[in-house]
Amino acid sequence: MTEKIVTRHPQRKSGKNISREKYEQVRAALLAVLGRAELTHTELMMRLHERLVKRFDGNPHWYGETVKLDLEARKVIERTDARPPKYRRVKSRSTAGTTRRS
Repeated sequence: MTEKIVTRHPQRKSGKNISREKYEQVRAALLAVLGRAELTHTELMMRLHERLVKRFDGNPHWYGETVKLDLEARKVIERTDARPPKYRRVKSRSTAGTTRRS
């Protein structure tokens, strides 16, 4: 049986129940595509599609949108106020000297 994950939504709408394997594959591709760049939604989805189309079992756009929203909700990526809006990775905050508990 395939392990599932329920995604989050930045506006607290209901998430989607998807395969953890597909989630991880799309998440890695999205973060790689963004790198240090700021991309419009169209650019982001086009590059994601190019990266996944030949080796992904599913609709790269649908999964890309679902995972993108999840990453926004988890504050891993963010949408800028630019026109048109662009997406970028959130700069990680240094956790040096702090202890995190689960």
